[in-house]
Amino acid sequence: MKSSVLTRYRVMAYVTAVMLLVLCACMVAKYGFGVGEDVTFMVSQTHGVLYIIYLIFAFDLGSKARWPFGKLLWILLSGTIPTAAFFVERKVVREVQPLIAGSAPVAAKA
Repeated sequence: MKSSVLTRYRVMAYVTAVMLLVLCACMVAKYGFGVGEDVTFMVSQTHGVLYIIYLIFAFDLGSKARWPFGKLLWILLSGTIPTAAFFVERKVVREVQPLIAGSAPVAAKA
């Protein structure tokens, strides 16, 4: 497995998690204080598009790492729970790093 697969997942996990936190703050502003309705709409739409990209990259990583369906489902859903993606991303990196190191090409000896 290439390290770029993990890098794509990591970037999207962080971006999705941050956007979800921003969305939560916007929801508090909208429903708690009655302000920021337009901003909340824009942030929610942006988070939705980024979450779809996250799903694609996470599914790609999961299929290459050969995760069972339950584990893959938990990782896919972690983008919908505030702060969960940060913790899940760290766990995924620890599990996938050995797979990337083990698939490194070996130099031929002359």
